[in-house]
Amino acid sequence: MSERAVRTVAYSLGANLGDRLATLQGAVDLLAASLLVHDVRVSPVYETLPVGGPPQPDYLNAVVVCRSDAAPLELLGLSYLVEQAHGRTREERWGARTLDVDLLAVGEVESGDPALTLPHPRAHERAFVLLPWRDVDAGAQLAGHGTVAELAGALAADGVRRTADLLVVQR
Repeated sequence: MSERAVRTVAYSLGANLGDRLATLQGAVDLLAASLLVHDVRVSPVYETLPVGGPPQPDYLNAVVVCRSDAAPLELLGLSYLVEQAHGRTREERWGARTLDVDLLAVGEVESGDPALTLPHPRAHERAFVLLPWRDVDAGAQLAGHGTVAELAGALAADGVRRTADLLVVQR
């Protein structure tokens, strides 16, 4: 039996309904408690204006970076479980939500599978993803695009500001 490769995994977290900070902390707690991932680290929290979609409240965003040997679809399933645990519903595209957990990257894996596109198809153009990701793992490579630090440095950060709020990783 061959060993599965351990890769760095990145998730983006966003919440704009309810107690946003408590929801993000709950998502970090569930991710850190999962047996699929280890060495969990979390970025500072950013408050961001909504991008696209209907009028809605501002978001709190963060990025979680961890290590895993799980298959990408297993890691996507974990993101859905975390969302469901926080009452996520999918009624309106880009609408307000209690929690959004996007799988951004699984190492250098590239996939065009309709069930899971990797790296996330819009991560390289979103300041609300790249700024917190840079804070937690500036040297990360976004396959086909460059380093997170380079990408973050090339984007305007209008409507994205780091807050004093911190999330903690408990295991």
